[in-house]
Amino acid sequence: MQTRAALLAHARDTLGAMRREGRYREFAHLEKLTGRFPVYRWHAPQGVKEVTVWSSNDYLGMGNHPAVLEATVKAVAEHGAGAGGTRNISGTSPLIAALEAELASLHGKAGALLFGSGYIANDAAISSVLDALPGFWVFSDAKNHASMIAGMRHAKGATRVIWKHNDLADLEAKLAAAPADAPKLIAFESVYSMDGDIAPIHAICDLAERYGAVTYLDEVHAVGLYGQHGGGVSERDGATHRLDLIEGTLAKGFGVFGGYVAGDAELVDFIRSVAGGLIFTTSLPPAVAAAALASVRALKQDNARRERMAERSAALKAALDAAGLPRIKAPSHIVPVMVGEAELCRQVARRLLEEHSIYATPINYPTVPRGTERLRLCATPFHTDAMIAELIQALRAVLPAHRASLAAE
Repeated sequence: MQTRAALLAHARDTLGAMRREGRYREFAHLEKLTGRFPVYRWHAPQGVKEVTVWSSNDYLGMGNHPAVLEATVKAVAEHGAGAGGTRNISGTSPLIAALEAELASLHGKAGALLFGSGYIANDAAISSVLDALPGFWVFSDAKNHASMIAGMRHAKGATRVIWKHNDLADLEAKLAAAPADAPKLIAFESVYSMDGDIAPIHAICDLAERYGAVTYLDEVHAVGLYGQHGGGVSERDGATHRLDLIEGTLAKGFGVFGGYVAGDAELVDFIRSVAGGLIFTTSLPPAVAAAALASVRALKQDNARRERMAERSAALKAALDAAGLPRIKAPSHIVPVMVGEAELCRQVARRLLEEHSIYATPINYPTVPRGTERLRLCATPFHTDAMIAELIQALRAVLPAHRASLAAE
């Protein structure tokens, strides 16, 4: 009873502190509508209303693509709802095998391995690699995702070194300071999801070659969106062949669910054979694998959708700039609008939803540092000029009002 009471007291104190700081997370009850994206239904306390969503990670709207929906329905009819167990216990669906082959081809690699999510893929693959050799040193970009950090922490004997975000001089200094004969891994992302900036992939690969390091690139926010076939920033920049492992997701640009790694066939097979995140978890359902397979195949041939997203993103940025609204200048499709305080950010997001029928996610600590709270916007191919105009009008109405009220307090 003493332990239970202490645990509950700690939970109450933590939640109370989060509420006071304005960073307590509340989930909006949003219902995605087939054929209406990016319009959702919001199940509010006062009733149901339609809202325009500006924070979806379904960047290209592939969750509503006819071929993806058709593949999902067909797979459910033929294979049922669930996978029935792990790939070892219940076998591997031919759909999953075909999806892995498609993903390997997408990245020009000999092998690919599917996981239950991008988070699991990073955690399992990074920890497996770092545990493979004694004395591994991993060099992690300061803004790497929590799932990458989890993989590094779960490795038993690795030394983790954090280098300043996208700072090549700092990375080289830290590589040079490490033992010359130690195995080394450089882990970084292509598109950083909270700032929207992009890593200098070729320059990082140059350093990896100079210091004998392997490379691990997280392309989660880029696969499907960049490159001639949707292979990500590494494909766009002609750097795929220089990377040892590429990690991606099927839940963002591809609009479905699941994560994966692609790389050398033997290295991928090694991860398959030792990664607990694969061995001890149920396989993705056949319908999910079929939907993802259809999405990857469709996007390989659909540059028009990628071009439309880029045009819409540019239109959103131009409209924000013309209105004098504060955004982080970044080259990717991710458009952060700065607010700067947790409670203010939460209030701005709430007013956008309640007063203007616009949903934009408030991003607070620990996702971003305190004092850099923001709204994270993404324009998809389906956001119209009228939707952009409505968003700008709403932001102009809400942001100054909250700044004035905050100053009065």
